[in-house]
Amino acid sequence: MCIDRAEGIPPRCKGLHAALCLFLLGPGTGSIAAEPGSGSFAEAVADGEVGIAFRYRFEHVDQDNFDEDANASTARLRLNYETASYKGWSSLVEFDYVTDVLMDDFNPGDGLNPDRTDFPVVADPSGPDLNQFFVDYNGVDEALFRIGRQRIVLDNQRFVGGVGWRQNEQTFDGASLRYSGWGNTELQYSYVSQVNRIFGEKSAAGQHNGNIHLLHANALLPAGWTLTGYGYVIDNDDVATFSTATFGVRGSGKLMLGGQTFDLVGEYATQSDTASAPVSYRADYWRLDATWIASETLTLGVTYERLGGDDSAPGKAFRTPLATLHAFQGWADQFLVTPDAGIRDLFFSLTWVRAGWTLQTAWHQFSADAGSRDWGQELDVSLARSFNDYYGVLMKAAAFDADDAPYANVTKFWLMFTANY
Repeated sequence: MCIDRAEGIPPRCKGLHAALCLFLLGPGTGSIAAEPGSGSFAEAVADGEVGIAFRYRFEHVDQDNFDEDANASTARLRLNYETASYKGWSSLVEFDYVTDVLMDDFNPGDGLNPDRTDFPVVADPSGPDLNQFFVDYNGVDEALFRIGRQRIVLDNQRFVGGVGWRQNEQTFDGASLRYSGWGNTELQYSYVSQVNRIFGEKSAAGQHNGNIHLLHANALLPAGWTLTGYGYVIDNDDVATFSTATFGVRGSGKLMLGGQTFDLVGEYATQSDTASAPVSYRADYWRLDATWIASETLTLGVTYERLGGDDSAPGKAFRTPLATLHAFQGWADQFLVTPDAGIRDLFFSLTWVRAGWTLQTAWHQFSADAGSRDWGQELDVSLARSFNDYYGVLMKAAAFDADDAPYANVTKFWLMFTANY
């Protein structure tokens, strides 16, 4: 499902617990629920669902081109409330609050802390945020219309995502329409007028305005395969280099070979400048994944990803300005901006599940797409476990070993605790 109602939203409490949410959201909401004679509309409000989520994270960064190490201790409280349906209409509102806990030896990257520029960036600025506030209508069979501030997550979030790893999530102001009434095909179109980025509304980099059109189609094929086509056209008023037109196709499915199961993914996209982009260019994107499901507890994978570039002319590399970037090209986050010469990432991954714990590890080899430079290597490792469907712990580390400029050696470590109700 492309409009994911549940992504990042914790389990909710119903019935009388909705009173807590009405108190938290203010007297205006409470007066609607209590209005006499409002019938089923009042019931839709009173029967709504409350969500409360807490996330604490410690992040340490040791980066060679900074004199100081970063130590970020941050916590996020998330409150949300979703009404029940009334004649096909429903609504959700979601607030986040991020705060530093005991230490703030890091640069949050929002441009509002000039006294912290000696530290590496940990992009978790503190403060309140209206994360989501939208209205849904599903009164037409197989269709869902959504308007307002919303999360948009498409495919693996390589091009459009919520940046859920950071404490302040990326959301979008606009309207989305999803329709799944044409056989095995699902279509989604979203128009976005503002991108609410992870740096917060007080930051100059926190909001990007423009005209963004996101068209996405999924078709289920025989034997469980899926074919996806998409077109993402971004006219960014604030950062001209983000004005791009990207069109691509993606195929995924399972292959049985010699009694073994393999998950396969292939993807290609082409990108060019559009609107007020300062440089005329065209660049390609390729991705190939093969994952061997060795057993119920062990999977082994190999992936090749390429973002095209030009080492003789700056500004002609493939860009992904709306992506969840932390999930790609290593957890050390050294390639949040594609280098002008592009990048090729060959990596091997392993996932092992045992006694409720999940171990993940990956080894990356990065090189330029154009020219002969090697960017470096990276090792990523994480260990995670959930408890009682409510709590979770995560330990995670990344070590990037740089080869050629402009990159430097980086080591990162995270410890995270989550609670969802």
